Amino acid sequence: MANAAIHGKTTFHVGDTVSVHYRLIEKEKVAGKAKREVKEEERERIQVFEGIVIAIRGEGQNAMFTVRRIGSQNIGIERIFPLISPWIKKISVKKLGKVKRAKLYYLRGMVGRQADKLKEKTNTSHGGSA
Repeated sequence: MANAAIHGKTTFHVGDTVSVHYRLIEKEKVAGKAKREVKEEERERIQVFEGIVIAIRGEGQNAMFTVRRIGSQNIGIERIFPLISPWIKKISVKKLGKVKRAKLYYLRGMVGRQADKLKEKTNTSHGGSA
């Protein structure tokens, strides 16, 4: 079980608020010039998913992390990202969280603003004090 993960030069831990820039390919149908002609057009865009890292699991090529955010009408949205993926452009840490657990599954039971609140780390280093 891992409490930290490294993507490029970014290191993040369980409890941190991160934004994941994820590349999406959208296909849409476009009407052509002829009457019944339908063309399919591919479009690429980057979508940002921002939330709290509630779990990091696996190691090496199989490493994955779960990000949870609160959507509209206080509905929890979780997304599992593979750590090594060509679709992830960038991961940036917005806030450092101070937690005592390796998995934050208890956030699923919380409602509204409670699910977003974690203690913020005061120092910039992630290491424990000896």
